[in-house]
Amino acid sequence: MSQGSPGDWAPLDPTPGPPAPPNPFVHELHLSRLQRVKFCLLGALLAPIRVLLAFIVLFLLWPFAWLQVAGLTEEQLQEPITGWRKTVCHNGVLGLSRLLFFLLGFLRIRVRGQRATRLQAPVLVAAPHSTFFDPIVLLPCDLPKVVSRAENLSVPVIGALLRFNQAILVSRHDPASRRRVVEEVRRRATSGGKWPQVLFFPEGTCSNKKALLKFKPGAFIAGVPVQPVLIRYPNSLDTTSWAWRGPGVLKVLWLTASQPCSIVDVEFLPVYRPSPEESRDPTLYANNVQRVMAQALGIPATECEFVGSLPVIVVGRLKVALEPQLWELGKVLRKAGLSPGCADTGAEPGRSRMISQEEFARQLQLSDPQMVAGAFSYFQQDASGLVDFRDVTLALAALDGSRSLEELTCLAFELFAEEQAEAPGRLLYKDGFSTILHLLLGSPRPAAVALHAELCQAGPRQGLSLCQFQEFSLHHPLHGKLFSTYLRPSQTPDASSPGSTPALANGTVQTPKQKGD
Repeated sequence: MSQGSPGDWAPLDPTPGPPAPPNPFVHELHLSRLQRVKFCLLGALLAPIRVLLAFIVLFLLWPFAWLQVAGLTEEQLQEPITGWRKTVCHNGVLGLSRLLFFLLGFLRIRVRGQRATRLQAPVLVAAPHSTFFDPIVLLPCDLPKVVSRAENLSVPVIGALLRFNQAILVSRHDPASRRRVVEEVRRRATSGGKWPQVLFFPEGTCSNKKALLKFKPGAFIAGVPVQPVLIRYPNSLDTTSWAWRGPGVLKVLWLTASQPCSIVDVEFLPVYRPSPEESRDPTLYANNVQRVMAQALGIPATECEFVGSLPVIVVGRLKVALEPQLWELGKVLRKAGLSPGCADTGAEPGRSRMISQEEFARQLQLSDPQMVAGAFSYFQQDASGLVDFRDVTLALAALDGSRSLEELTCLAFELFAEEQAEAPGRLLYKDGFSTILHLLLGSPRPAAVALHAELCQAGPRQGLSLCQFQEFSLHHPLHGKLFSTYLRPSQTPDASSPGSTPALANGTVQTPKQKGD
């Protein structure tokens, strides 16, 4: 089976036009021999002492955090805390937090600009979000309220600090939670200064500081003025970045604590007051603020984002996964010793046939229940837990590698194209088009549907013919290269190689290190 890790694939030819933005999901840390020796010495002497003292201070924060909310009911916590609790506990947590970061090596926090009052800007938006050290920005902002995952409440000390902060909590497992968060953000932001400011990291995840990820609209839903806050780490060696691929948590912590001195620059930009159009459209508001912050940072503003647990990048007019689940499925099948070309496939063109996990195991000749469940989970299931066998057929054909790209796209069209109601012939409608792109490239379905609508605008029909689909997937100057890069490795992959995953950004391939965020 020739399918494998994308880092072994041939790079794309340069595409005319503006230079591609750097891939924000990858951070590579290159150390010279002298730097390695320095970090070995300081890592053995300085880092252990710093980390130990920092953890001691972290646990000293707990009594102050607990005292502020002790004895208060849930109803009382729906209003901002005042009085002696606010004075004593707030100042205690603020002072100990500064000491904690000082012990980790952040000896200087340089502040530029003027922080707006809560009446001038009820919401603060900080970027780029590049590391778990970024909460240091809360210190010059006087500990504003934050938005955090509800699951973090169960983390020792961190949960107590979130309750102390009266943080707005969102649960990824409860769809209604997001609606409640929106309502709570709007309530606090429009309280007329009654509540402290709310701080957002609108990117929602960490990047490598080389480009801004797409801003999520949550911070902008209330339609109130916001103050952008820039975070920079102007150190000679970037040990703080914690991107999707790059050094892990312990390595980032250890290397940063081994630095003699780390510096953080926090810059407050002028308050951004939304126009009437931006107040009505949070996405437009978020995009415009992102551009302002990117310009001030001197880095690109991108459409890259996380969709679910997968990073998504933008290539031309198409969003694709940095690592489509197809590649993970290939690893599972290779581990099982299965050649996709030997699997029994019998999908009917243009007709859905739903199969259970048991039939899926029989079709793929898999016997290990755990491996069957893992492979089955890569396909979209309906309410009954069944998957469309056409999805399985196309995925196996792509992993087999025996078909040419023309044959593979022809098979994809035959599987998912539908008969026209008013004319002879078959067309590929939005559902089939989005399924193909989701399976082969990891494209989010809404993005694929939007692209399908754009492609169909040139003609009178709401579907694509085989010629139109292959023109897009094989001959388009950018998307055609994308299909060939994702589906045809240049050589036999080495799944164990840590540097075997490229990141495509507007047609360029970069090689990152392996890391899970």
